[in-house]
Amino acid sequence: MRSTRTSAPLRRGRRTVLTATGLVAVLALTATACGGSEEDKASGKPDAGTSQAADSDGGKVRIPSDIADKLKEHGIDADQWKNGGWEDWDKDKWLREAKDFVNPVIEGLWKPERMRSAEEADKTVTTKDASAAQGVSDPEPAPVEAQAEKTPYHENAAPVGKVFFDSPDGPSVCSGTVIKDVNHPGKSNLVWTAGHCVHAGGNGGWYRNLVFVPAYNDLGKSEAELGNANASEIAPYGNWWADWASTSNGWIQGGSETGGDGAAYDYAVLHVKPEQGSKSLEETVGAALDVDFSAPSAAEAGEMGAWGYPAAPPYNGLQMFKCLDAPGRFSLSTGLPTMYRIGCTMTGGSSGGGWFRVLDGKTVLVSNTSIGPTDNTWLAGPQLGRDAEALYQNMSKTYGGQ
Repeated sequence: MRSTRTSAPLRRGRRTVLTATGLVAVLALTATACGGSEEDKASGKPDAGTSQAADSDGGKVRIPSDIADKLKEHGIDADQWKNGGWEDWDKDKWLREAKDFVNPVIEGLWKPERMRSAEEADKTVTTKDASAAQGVSDPEPAPVEAQAEKTPYHENAAPVGKVFFDSPDGPSVCSGTVIKDVNHPGKSNLVWTAGHCVHAGGNGGWYRNLVFVPAYNDLGKSEAELGNANASEIAPYGNWWADWASTSNGWIQGGSETGGDGAAYDYAVLHVKPEQGSKSLEETVGAALDVDFSAPSAAEAGEMGAWGYPAAPPYNGLQMFKCLDAPGRFSLSTGLPTMYRIGCTMTGGSSGGGWFRVLDGKTVLVSNTSIGPTDNTWLAGPQLGRDAEALYQNMSKTYGGQ
């Protein structure tokens, strides 16, 4: 989410002092192999939106009967949907409720050139938005220049990837992180991202054709070098379609173009499956991170690092970047939970990317990029507490083994 001047997701910060033995080194998880894909699913917390997606079977769309019935209620035919019907964004047919999410696999839809055409899905806050809770927010951090991640990405930031989806404005892109599934150790199909990367918030519904691509453009090639790139260069582990998605009720009800009241609840979990292949996402990528739901205060959290694929100028979405900084507090309203804020120059496209810190000697996900200012000087992300953990646990227990 981006803004007109003051706040937006992904921006610079105060100091970059994480040591090589800390966050950066721990995140550099080596993947088992560079190829293959995995199944994907997304689920939600008990009172949040959970939705099941359709599956592909021999070129035919196969949708669970309860979801098929729901689609019929909205006047949607499953086969027509797969053959281009999803491009109809009629407000009356835009599936909004948690239970309405549907994401049939459309094999071959996300070709390399279509991925490169995707636009950033950022959220920007205005000066007025940012000043609404000055008594709660800490002073604005100094910008921290985003640093390019080392290549190959599967050796230096294996859990990080891009989230692609279709919105009424066309192909769009965010960032995401492979996370562990506590109830299915070693075989996770879960991806953490931002709520605004899966659902439009208060004035819209679920986005469509949600796909996660881990270690996108693994070698960090330039646009010219990727002119004739094949699918394996762009998506070394394949495309992972979300068959279940879940975000918070806070985002579904309060999210807006500038984050709105939903920004503090701007997180989501996907459960994915491979467009091709049978192993789990974690087995395929060879890495996944635990999520820290302790919601430490900004003062207690220590340094954090935000990773993602910024796509708005001066970036083009092809390379992975990171920012390291000590977080401060940020709030859009005294009545909303406090968010973390770090200095970072990353732009839209990095939204949804994971924020990491070192806890008990290992890297854990502690937040994700949500909003930032139009001048791209800082980023803010939600604290992940009991509600976020409930969403995650519901996803894991209900859909994780599928």
